[in-house]
Amino acid sequence: MVFDLLVIGLVITLYPLPVMAFVLVLSAPRGVLKGLAFIAAWLACLVAVVAIVLLLTGGEPPAPRSPPTTAALAAKLAIGTGLVLYSEHRRRRRRTSAGAPPAAGSGTSGSSGSSLTSRMDQASGWSAAALAVLLQPWGMVGAGAATVIEADLSHRSSYLALLAFCVLATSSLLTMELYMVFAPGKAALALTNLRA
Repeated sequence: MVFDLLVIGLVITLYPLPVMAFVLVLSAPRGVLKGLAFIAAWLACLVAVVAIVLLLTGGEPPAPRSPPTTAALAAKLAIGTGLVLYSEHRRRRRRTSAGAPPAAGSGTSGSSGSSLTSRMDQASGWSAAALAVLLQPWGMVGAGAATVIEADLSHRSSYLALLAFCVLATSSLLTMELYMVFAPGKAALALTNLRA
């Protein structure tokens, strides 16, 4: 369980879409506060999923070959298969769109990009929190939930594994937030370059 949770947490933290959105949130005016709201909502989702699973299992892993164990294995298999099929679909779609001629009006003016960044500049902390909930990689969070079923709360190591999972899944966001807090000049320059 520990290794599985750490791998899933690593995949969640390296998932590019929330990281890109967090860069936009953090580089906006009052970005540190908006970033804090984003991280709080992100962590709240992770903790809520873990807590719900632990409440359903009572903090004890189900017996081997019992219906809950079989259901957890089936959920892991379904999520894994779904993620593999989705990635293959995206790979094939990218390959076919790479050979297609560019659509009319699809120049590199960046008007849609500037529109998105201007919306992020005007967004509130609540909007940043909602964005965190929407952009959470729910497939991987589901895989983490299916793994948490194996947690046995009578052992201290299970608590540490669950804590490590939540911290690791949030570590890229926390690193950017702390960089912005402790080195605002360098961070603002780096974020402006990324945003551009």
